[in-house]
Order: sequence, then structure tokens, then C-alpha cells
Amino acid sequence: MLIYLGLSAIAAFFAALALSVQGVLSALAATHLILAVAILPLIFGAITHFVPVLTRGTGAPRPVMLLPLLLQVAGVLVVLHFTGEASLGALHAAAGMALLVATGFAGWLISRARHTLGKPHPCWRWYLAAVAFLIVGLALVPAMYAWPLLRQSLRMLHLHLNTLGFIGLTAIATLQVLLPTVLSGPDAEAAVRLRRDLPLACVGVLVTGLGAAFWWPVSLAGAGLLLLITGRAGLSWLRRYGWRTLINDGASAALAAALIGFMLILAFGAMHGSGLMRGQDAVAAFMVVFLLPLVTGALSQLLPVWRHPGRRLPVRDQMREVLIRGGVIRAALFVAGGVLLAFGRFEGLWPTATGLLFFLYAIIRAR
Repeated sequence: MLIYLGLSAIAAFFAALALSVQGVLSALAATHLILAVAILPLIFGAITHFVPVLTRGTGAPRPVMLLPLLLQVAGVLVVLHFTGEASLGALHAAAGMALLVATGFAGWLISRARHTLGKPHPCWRWYLAAVAFLIVGLALVPAMYAWPLLRQSLRMLHLHLNTLGFIGLTAIATLQVLLPTVLSGPDAEAAVRLRRDLPLACVGVLVTGLGAAFWWPVSLAGAGLLLLITGRAGLSWLRRYGWRTLINDGASAALAAALIGFMLILAFGAMHGSGLMRGQDAVAAFMVVFLLPLVTGALSQLLPVWRHPGRRLPVRDQMREVLIRGGVIRAALFVAGGVLLAFGRFEGLWPTATGLLFFLYAIIRAR
């Protein structure tokens, strides 16, 4: 299941890129193809992988493991609505389905944390907060149509709660757990940092979202809080590992690039609010400069574990070696492509497509 979710995410990126270039998909449909069909289910699947470790328990039960498939179905309905193939009722049904899945998933997280032997790792609270933001973001979908005068404001709030709230909080927490695993160098400060920074991160997301929805200068304060949190994590990595170590491993290089990409996205959001950048370009940059390094870096580390679970064997290390090869170049291509797209430059699609093709070639070779 987890391998399928990872590969389907890469396939969705390719499909969105190709269909957008051909003019088949609108920007809104392509965005939801990536976020609703690929990223949302993949994140839920990844959380089911990490939570048993964080709570020192057994793996997620099968019904929980299957929830990402329901999210994919909901995501497909959303894309069909934005392509004109499905009615508004299908959009509401998709939002309702995803809302039920997210609420049930939050209940499972709380239950697992309560049954932990000792105290669970604080990363799980970031996952719970991320899902809570997703729940609110999904609830805003019918609200947009119930109050048409507030539709634009609610749409902006929906966008920020889903991207910075759900995806952002999940990514910030996971990066601080996954990168030490990649480098085989435990970060004892990560748990303290995650416990301390979660309230600030939640306030940052709320202030940014509400500011973007109703008065953009307020969002700068929220973006500043998120920038502070991500900057502290990045500086901690530099002190503990050094930049040479970070870029010597393809997976860690991609994950570090994702953190940099998130910081760039905060800057791009401020530029969009001030009228210096189009919102459509900022969303495209979010998916390229942040999501692609995040997904490819995480999959470089996790696909071998999912393909060869259990005791570590040489075949797992061999698969990982193939996947991480060229990771630095791929990360650089995604960052370059995302920055170009942020400023409305169509040429940014070429380094993006090249990086994706390199990663697909690595997956095919790794088998």
C-alpha cells in the first residue's frame, strides 16, 4: 500500500505537468490532482508508518491503512469537478468523505498516543494538529458556497490551512525525525524543539491563513513565526551535521532542500500578498520548490524500507543507494524550477520535468 501511494504520487506529478503543458487541465484542476489525489493520501500513509515508531507500538490496523484509498477516491471526484466532468454535489461529497476520514484518523492518533508505553514522541502532536487544520480546511468547502460574498476569503483560508497547516506542519515535524534517520546521527534536540515549537507553529498557520483571507499584512507576522521555526531547525542541522554531510547523501540533500523550499514559499507568499507575484505562480512554486524535494527525498529513504521491511539486509541498502544517487542534482533542479515558476517563467517547467525524469529513472533501476 505505501509503495503504491509513493509511486502514484510521482505519477500524479507527471500527469499534472504533462496535462497542464498541453492545456488539458486548468491550474485549479492540476493543483488538486497533486494535492488531493497524490499528496493528501501519501501523507496519511506516511503517518501510519511513523506513528507506530513514535508510540512504540505495532503497525496501523488494516482499516486505517486503507483510509488513503478513500482519500484518493475523494481527490479524483474533486479533479473531475474542476474539469467540468462532475457536479458541485460531487465536490461536496468528496469534501464530506475526506472530512470523515480525517476525523476518524485523528481519533486513531489520539488512541495510539494514549496507549503508548511511556510518553510518545512529540512528533505525533504535530500530526494531530496538522489533521485538525485539514478538518477545518475541508469544512470550509461547503461554507464557500453557502456564503458566496465570503467565498474568496474562505478559499484563501482553505488554501493556507491545507498547505501550511496540514502539509506544512506534517513536513516540518517529519523532516526533524527523518533527517537524523537518514544520516544515522540521532538529534537529541529534535524532541525538545518539536515540543516547544508546536504552539508557535499553530499560531503561525492561523495568523497567516486569517491574514491572507481578510487582511494580508497580518499574515506577515504568521509567516515570520513559521520562518523562525524552520530556520531554527535548519541551523540545528548545520551545527550538528555540517553542510558537507547534508549534501553528501542524496536523501538528506533533498530533505534539506525541502526545508529551504518551505522558507522560500513563505517569502513568495509575502510577495503575492503585496502584489509582487501572482497567486497562481506562488501555488506552482509551492508544489515544485517544496513538495518535490520533500517527496523525492522521503521516498529515497522510505521506499527501500517499505519494499524490504523487517531486518536490514544488503538488498535494502543497494536499493537506497540507487535512489539517492543524483539526489543533490535533482534537488537543485526542483529549487531552480520552482523559483522560475514563482516569477511566472514558463522555463521553470524544464528543470522540474528533468528532475522528475531522473527520479523516475532511479525508481525503475532500483526496482
